[in-house]
Amino acid sequence: MDWHNMALATAGVIGSAVALIHGALTQRFMVEPLTAGEGRPLPGRIRRIVPALLHFSTFNWFIGGLVLLAAAYLLEPQARLVAGLLVASSYLYGAVGNLWATRGRHPGWALYTIALVLIGYALV
Repeated sequence: MDWHNMALATAGVIGSAVALIHGALTQRFMVEPLTAGEGRPLPGRIRRIVPALLHFSTFNWFIGGLVLLAAAYLLEPQARLVAGLLVASSYLYGAVGNLWATRGRHPGWALYTIALVLIGYALV
């Protein structure tokens, strides 16, 4: 395995690991209080859809990490480029959104930025 593929695989491990931690924290601090009815009561349809929406980014980032790992080990260069660009767009959105929303006081933006740099190196 060359350095470019190793960088892509490392970005995949970072992305999937951060997604798993994100999912656990989202469940604990956002979904559970919402479904327990803390705060203002919400209609049932909102209580059902909000957890799915909150976990959508977790799912997307986790699958993105798996795609990067598969790209590093299994895909041809053109497919690796497409996979890397698609996952990088998702990670870029997560990094910028996280940086903006938390004003830099959250490790997620830094970790996804590291993954983005690794993807960029891998695709050059």
